[in-house]
Amino acid sequence: MGTNCADSDPSSIIATEDAVKTVQTSASTEKTGAASSQRNLALDAYRGLIMILLVSDGLGFAALRNHPVYAVMANQFEHRPWGGAVFYDLIMPAFLFMVGVAMPYSLGRRMEQGADKRQLLNHVEKRSASLVLISWIIISIETNHAHLQFHNVLCVVAFTYFVCFFLMQLKFRYQAAVAVILLVAHSAIYLLFPAPGGAFQQVTNIGAVIDRALMGHNYTMAPCVNLNLIPEIASVLFGVWTGNLIRSGRPRSQQMKIMALGAIAAFALGLVFSPLVPINKWLWTATYTLYTTGWSILGLLILYVLVDVFGIRRPLFLLTVVGMNSLFVYCVGEILRGWINDSIAVFTGEFKFIGALAPVAQSCAVLLVIWYVTYWLYQRKIFLRV
Repeated sequence: MGTNCADSDPSSIIATEDAVKTVQTSASTEKTGAASSQRNLALDAYRGLIMILLVSDGLGFAALRNHPVYAVMANQFEHRPWGGAVFYDLIMPAFLFMVGVAMPYSLGRRMEQGADKRQLLNHVEKRSASLVLISWIIISIETNHAHLQFHNVLCVVAFTYFVCFFLMQLKFRYQAAVAVILLVAHSAIYLLFPAPGGAFQQVTNIGAVIDRALMGHNYTMAPCVNLNLIPEIASVLFGVWTGNLIRSGRPRSQQMKIMALGAIAAFALGLVFSPLVPINKWLWTATYTLYTTGWSILGLLILYVLVDVFGIRRPLFLLTVVGMNSLFVYCVGEILRGWINDSIAVFTGEFKFIGALAPVAQSCAVLLVIWYVTYWLYQRKIFLRV
């Protein structure tokens, strides 16, 4: 799992401060959409789910891509080579979406504690700088030399988090206008400067041309480009809107209705415009942004219903532990996952004795070790924050 492109990934690295609260809500809170402890649990569980998928390296299914039975499942755990989207292509957008969802919570909590806008800006600046520094350290360790790349998971989070902080100061209609402008402008850049074989070709697209001109090379581990930062801002901003909605005083039924309609609208817009601007992860096209946002909202809505409507909390504990220490899990997954895998293999023999699903079992064993270490930190109330 590499970090040369933002395709591997934490749900919200940004907001790991929310602890699992078990204070029972009043009858009035049950009827409204006030920011309850249960809702925070839903957000932590969603972050945890995304983190597990990010550090799992495809749950081992990549090794089964040619298997007659499991190939269909394996294909869902490998990025599409160019164009379209499968399950594995939805994870990074969901992560960025959750960065946005968490922002109203983390920043709102600081404002409730008395922080003014200047103090909030200082916090955002320090956090963004810290993420860039951690990104530089991780990439340098992985490449065995001091090295910084602009388009990798943590740098993308730092940039989009910083920009969206300023966008959050605007009225909603202006934020919506900015989102439209970002997506239209990004599409226009490709359409106005097409390559000989088409505007969205893998090597000759304008994003790749610009990167080669500025950096002298393309990213080696994935064909993503730095222009992706433009629509990635919109991915986070859509999350901000969703977070504001969940924290609002609207009735739960109204919140769920708005989220469902938002998901449908995002799906529809992504698909309607896909003949003009194809759904493409590596270029993070506008249609990919919209289409994956629909899935991100749907995933959060499902957990929102499970936690806040049906009161299902205990089964989500496994996810919550991970979601509350997402930056730690990400760093361990990036730096130590290979070592953990090799160490476990000494005792498991990579589960070869169980047959075809051995890679899946081995991957789950690695995840179990990472989870237990995270649980150890959770018990001691140690949460790795930036």
